[in-house]
Amino acid sequence: MTAEQKRNRLHDPASRVRVTDVAKRAGCAPATVSRALNNPDMVSPEKRARIERAMLDLGYVRNPAARALRSQRSHMVGVLIPTLDYAIYARMVGAANSKFSEAGISTLMATFNYDLDAEVREARLLLERGAEALVLVGNRHRPHLREMLDQFGVPWVCTYVANPGGAHPTVGFDNAAAAAKLAQHLVHLGHRSICVISGVTKDNDRTTERLEGIKAELMRHAIKLPDSMITECPYSISDGRKACALLLSRADPKPTAIVCGNDVLALGALVECQARGLKVPDDISVVGFDNLELSMHSNPPLTTIDVPAEDMGRAAAEFILGKLNGEDVSLHNPVDVELILRDSSAPATPDRQGEIS
Repeated sequence: MTAEQKRNRLHDPASRVRVTDVAKRAGCAPATVSRALNNPDMVSPEKRARIERAMLDLGYVRNPAARALRSQRSHMVGVLIPTLDYAIYARMVGAANSKFSEAGISTLMATFNYDLDAEVREARLLLERGAEALVLVGNRHRPHLREMLDQFGVPWVCTYVANPGGAHPTVGFDNAAAAAKLAQHLVHLGHRSICVISGVTKDNDRTTERLEGIKAELMRHAIKLPDSMITECPYSISDGRKACALLLSRADPKPTAIVCGNDVLALGALVECQARGLKVPDDISVVGFDNLELSMHSNPPLTTIDVPAEDMGRAAAEFILGKLNGEDVSLHNPVDVELILRDSSAPATPDRQGEIS
């Protein structure tokens, strides 16, 4: 079956999932399903949850998508990102949008706040609004999402990850190897007591792989990273400060370096260290990830990993445009990351470990 034929299944009466199918699965009347879709406040939370689960299970998409995905193209593409609060996603979306715009394609954007069930719901809404392809972030998604996209022949690509041997299209880099560069840098500077402030790893393959990469690199140098020297927190400066304070209070021996899951957390760690009278990097080194603009202007400027978000956005858009045009495009498109050395990291001073409190 061709991609066009799959898309046409959305308006094929014999294959399209109907409201009556959802109602049967959810154990309610079709009218209740319609109310849940159009006037959700009129349906109890318990019934809405059952209906939502039934729609996820069945891959239900409302009829507007059928009209949008007929043989006449909608010229709209959806981009699903975890949050609008983190600037690097805006850089990627901006670059992708520019590429789509050049091709006469409009970009629809949605967020899911790192909630993979919410990601499925938002993806369905994007399809219902006419998106004929999706750009996703990461490799970890609910099976329902991939099944829904494959069922209707919707092109999609995962960004921020590299999986050369995988069956699903990717544009990105090896997060574990990238984070390992930070650990290797600190080890080469003589650091042996290293803490990690990670982003939340639940439902986030990028943060999970970065943490695994740091652990593996330290293990390669026979350096232990006990759980007491790792903490996870949301991506914000205030949470980075709290995490840094927690690690400095419980780590033993006291750390000479802190690896942070991104530059926002690293900035929080910088602020907390300085508030405690610690000099960065004389007393303690702090490194980040992503190379946001703020990392160049912090005091001191941050050592970090440069992630080419714009390159990923453009490559993702080129892949989607190629798929929509029926072209033979490469399934995996890697981008290069680079260790950026600045003033927040320096050789370890083991004799000062005991002074950190």
